[in-house]
Amino acid sequence: MISFFSAEKCLDKISWFIFLYWQISWNLVSKHLLLLLWISWVHFFSLSSQVDTTAACYCTVETLTVVGARSSRHCSTQPDIKDGRIRVRINNPHKKKPSSETKRSITKQLLPPELIPGLPNDLAVSCLVRVPRMYHRKLRLVSRKWYRLLTSNYFFSQRIQFGMAEEWIYVIKRDRDRRRLSWHTFDPRHQMWHPLPPIPPEYSEALGFGCAVLSGYLLFLFGGKDRLKGSMKRVVYYSPRTNRWHHAPEMLRRRHFFGSCVMNNCLYVAGGECEGVPRSLRSAEMFDPSKNKWSFIADMSTAMVPFIGVVYKGRWFLKGLGTHRQVMSEVYTPATDAWVPVSDGMVSGWRNPCVPFNGHLYALDCPDGCKLRVYDHITDSWKSCMDSKLHLGDSQALEAAALLPVGGKLCVVRNNLSMVLVDVANSGGGKEWETIAGKGHFKSVVSTLWSNISGRNKHKSNIVHCQVLQA
Repeated sequence: MISFFSAEKCLDKISWFIFLYWQISWNLVSKHLLLLLWISWVHFFSLSSQVDTTAACYCTVETLTVVGARSSRHCSTQPDIKDGRIRVRINNPHKKKPSSETKRSITKQLLPPELIPGLPNDLAVSCLVRVPRMYHRKLRLVSRKWYRLLTSNYFFSQRIQFGMAEEWIYVIKRDRDRRRLSWHTFDPRHQMWHPLPPIPPEYSEALGFGCAVLSGYLLFLFGGKDRLKGSMKRVVYYSPRTNRWHHAPEMLRRRHFFGSCVMNNCLYVAGGECEGVPRSLRSAEMFDPSKNKWSFIADMSTAMVPFIGVVYKGRWFLKGLGTHRQVMSEVYTPATDAWVPVSDGMVSGWRNPCVPFNGHLYALDCPDGCKLRVYDHITDSWKSCMDSKLHLGDSQALEAAALLPVGGKLCVVRNNLSMVLVDVANSGGGKEWETIAGKGHFKSVVSTLWSNISGRNKHKSNIVHCQVLQA
């Protein structure tokens, strides 16, 4: 039972009740007065049951009235008017209030975590985006919030939007003595080498594997030949955002010494060899990262072991050795899914690494990479483009292993890990050739001293693959 007390109404009701009781006491036999007494009693409690919702009041709560409230205890009630309905909130004064630490923890859960204390997250992201890439490896170690931010697609999209994305050169080289692979990355802006996590064990001594870049920042290694297991169809990739290696779906066919390229952000492989197969392969396949799936494409016209390839004007050109070790070339068109043999024009004078750049096709014209050629599609022939006039020689250590587009220029990478930037857009200015990396520079003092003592300070490695990753 709930009894409510309101000063004015209660005084009027009590006086009226006393008056009726006095009348009945004088005439107890009157049935009409008894009936009047009963009606007044019911009317009294019907009026008292109406709750005043305009202000707070105190009430006595029985055990079964409110769940969780104790019997015969006073609770403060506050009306809550919402959507035309009245809801009474009951606050138990005997309930333990939350501590300040609990309130702070609840506030932290409700509010987004601050990347930098005292700054909104949008300003914090704007600051971190402008930090040079060479410090990102250390920034990821600050906290989990920073790690999640620096490994997210949003962070690198902001770096690209603000023009802060940097291109680094990744070099995979093989030691001739131990025949093991190692790799390093070079920062052209600050001209510094940086360490990388080890190459996966399955590729530490592999031969004839492919290397390509998808989405501008994912480095894929695929196929190849293991010294113990033979030909592989394994696929792994490296992400500079996480600085880790990951596994990807395997190829459909085992192969090594094959050709590969990237078109429309899809990875293509063709030809090569397979252990146990007496002849070269004709099969070709494609990996679509959006579907995360490999699928076969049209077979080549003839079996081939490619040794050079390039993508030019939406077509894939391959040049290699046939079944009888004859030189042959083919071109693949993705729109028609067809291979066509070619033997003249661009392919006839094509013998060194080349790369498309600003709508033109450039190639190296000498072993040391001190001269460049450009393909003229009007005359369907190669022409001399630029000459540094500083020829280094024909030694294997000075041989140019790759030609890459970096920062709006062409980069020549040699086996001794020296690099030269060539500004083909400003030909004739006198400063087209710029050396950004010397030879052998990231050896430690101990390893260099030991090489001098043992007489092994000569060139003992060669470059297998070179790629550019953006982050």
